[in-house]
Amino acid sequence: MSQSAVPSETEDEFRRGILFGLAAYGMWGFFPAYYKLTDTVPADLVVAHRIAWSVLFVGGFLYMRGRWQEVLDVFADAAILKKLAISAGFISVNWLVFVWAIANEQVLDVSLGYFINPLVSILVGLIVLRERMSRGQYIACALAGFAVVLQAVLAGGLPWVSLVLAFSFAGYGYVRKVTPVKATPGLFVETVLLFPMAAGYLLLNLSWGVDALILNDLPVLAALAGTGIVTALPLIFFSSAARRLPLFMLGLMQYIAPSIHFLMAVYVWGEPLDQAKLAGFSLIWLALVVFTLDSWRNARKSVTS
Repeated sequence: MSQSAVPSETEDEFRRGILFGLAAYGMWGFFPAYYKLTDTVPADLVVAHRIAWSVLFVGGFLYMRGRWQEVLDVFADAAILKKLAISAGFISVNWLVFVWAIANEQVLDVSLGYFINPLVSILVGLIVLRERMSRGQYIACALAGFAVVLQAVLAGGLPWVSLVLAFSFAGYGYVRKVTPVKATPGLFVETVLLFPMAAGYLLLNLSWGVDALILNDLPVLAALAGTGIVTALPLIFFSSAARRLPLFMLGLMQYIAPSIHFLMAVYVWGEPLDQAKLAGFSLIWLALVVFTLDSWRNARKSVTS
């Protein structure tokens, strides 16, 4: 291999990483639009379907890729299984609140939650991992906390949807960070662990006379079946991007999804952006500017040192 070929291959991998990252965060950004297709179905049934169809699709993907041994290795390790059971609990709460919020026209709160999420992750690192916070991170977290309090005062209550989404996903991210398992096999095992409860809940609803399988509305049933694909694909794309891009660039990309949520909530579904929400978003955006500049400065220092 010639020396001149190395930079071009590196640049090609970088470009692929950018495309994979944009695909992942773009799909996550349009999740609310997808789940509008299922908003006639109660959120608990949607999540039960999502778990069941994810087991089928992700399991099929791993089998076709010849990665079944990775799954068997996870099931042979009790310590990893225990951690994935905890992360499964976090992600199931996140999915349930996410789907409920979309069905109840609270996409702005979803957007705020995922804007807050990286700052909550900092707090998790501080409290659980005993990580040190920089001055910029302290300022960003203080601004975010003030934004939540201000919105609670102005709106007459805490933005609980945003907080549950932010903390559940931060908790999920922390558990997955300390669990030595790759993204896709980990997701499959999580959904397998949740499957008995999901299947049991669907059967229980059927025994109550509820059309839990949504057989009377085939387009909605097709959308529910597609939740397995839309759950797995962005994760697969994200894993591919993470192997090719620096963490700082991935950190910047994470704002794509909540930005799409925000724009669609205001300009597509016409959710009201009152003073309380606008004040909260403005402070969160300021906090994220401080956080991003601080991260960029620290990344430059680590490169030059």
